[in-house]
Amino acid sequence: MSIDFLYPEYEVVRNERKCTVCRLCVSQCSNGVHRCENGVMLSDDARCVACHRCVSFCPTGALKIVKSGHVFRENANWKPETITDVYRQAGSGGVLLSSMGAPGGIPVYWDRILIGASQVTNPSIDPLREPMETRTFLGAKPAGIERDSDGRLVDNLPPQLDLDLPILFSAMSYGSISYNAHASLARAAEALGIYYNTGEGGLHEDFYRYGKNTIVQVASGRFGVHKSYLDAAAAIEIKIGQGAKPGIGGHLPGAKITADVSRTRMIPEGTDAISPAPHHDIYSIEDLRQLVYSLKEATEYKKPVIVKVAAVHNIAAIASGIARSGADIIAIDGYRGGTGAAPAQIRDNVGIPVELALASVDTRLREEGIRSRVSVIAGGSIRSSADVIKAVALGADAVYIGTAALLALGCHLCASCHSGKCNWGIATQRPELVARLDPDEGCRRLVNLVTAWKHEIKEMMGGMGINSIEALRGNRLMLRGVGLCDRELAILGIKHAGE
Repeated sequence: MSIDFLYPEYEVVRNERKCTVCRLCVSQCSNGVHRCENGVMLSDDARCVACHRCVSFCPTGALKIVKSGHVFRENANWKPETITDVYRQAGSGGVLLSSMGAPGGIPVYWDRILIGASQVTNPSIDPLREPMETRTFLGAKPAGIERDSDGRLVDNLPPQLDLDLPILFSAMSYGSISYNAHASLARAAEALGIYYNTGEGGLHEDFYRYGKNTIVQVASGRFGVHKSYLDAAAAIEIKIGQGAKPGIGGHLPGAKITADVSRTRMIPEGTDAISPAPHHDIYSIEDLRQLVYSLKEATEYKKPVIVKVAAVHNIAAIASGIARSGADIIAIDGYRGGTGAAPAQIRDNVGIPVELALASVDTRLREEGIRSRVSVIAGGSIRSSADVIKAVALGADAVYIGTAALLALGCHLCASCHSGKCNWGIATQRPELVARLDPDEGCRRLVNLVTAWKHEIKEMMGGMGINSIEALRGNRLMLRGVGLCDRELAILGIKHAGE
């Protein structure tokens, strides 16, 4: 007899005095947690992923989800989640998949960095009454100003991305997230004057209209890549690596490859979309350079080319090579970057935090005198406007936000995106679930989020006595560390608080 050693991670607590047996929880749960038998509401706790859809929709507030009280014998070496993973693999023989970013206890350096402020000798600026510039240009910058024989300025500026503020929506592919989620991101990017990234799933034909605010991605699987796709976009991103799964390719389960996704990705319906770990035409910086210029040739040198890499221990040297490859922008995705599906052990144990990677890259490029050749985008758990400020001060030109954008759309971090059963209509292709996300409401909430962050960014810049985001970029004198060792402070290039 086979024994299941697993106990439910969450428990549904139902207040019988408040419950009216309206069964709304039954209709709202795609995981089949709730059921009604003989007029009595029952719950299958083992199916619950703590998405809180039932809690949010219960009209009487009769439901709450709590962490299970089940415990293992205490052992400092064998944590409960480690024991549970062993039980799961002993039962299945398979790789454990998970979603979202790494939830482990690696230090979040954003939380150990504090922002300086002006007081007496360097007065602060009032953003309500004085102009504050958040406009950002991403792309290679010329080494110097050129003039013709008549003394007139020569326009030698390579193609740039023009953003109203240094924030972009990070790569999330069609298939991994729903049509309505993509529609929300595209509309919001247009309204905000920023850009969203298609990820490696191609660009749905309905979204070509948002091309001027779209970054398309060329990944190892080349899903959905064709001439019109490249021409439609404002920029092209070559995806080499991803923060949640450095060193491996993408994996979209066949259950998510519906007819519409199949057509967009140009792969058979119902088949797993597995992208290779490497690009099979890139085995050196020279090979990367060839692809960079092939894409520039294909688009008549009108679009900047981004190279996205995961944050790993030798990221500074990698970034130096990318800067010399002809790429216009480097995107660095850190350890906590989100994902629709990744092996849990890789997500939780491979890569380094983006804070350390960003600082080391900016330092290396400046030391080599090539910082102006590329812009740098940082991603991997940018959670707030304060994180944006800290990232720019560490050397980023802009940041990618992904999980924060999904939270704005209703995501509850249940980390089951790979199942395709997202109750909030985000990470699913099931029509009845996709319909739960209203693109108009999604766009409104995304615009609200980024607009709020923009106000806060201006407030913090004003408090520092800085009226332009350009003046903040790489200005590490405005940062101080708390609870960091000397080596960490040295890599970040900042002083300890009190110095």
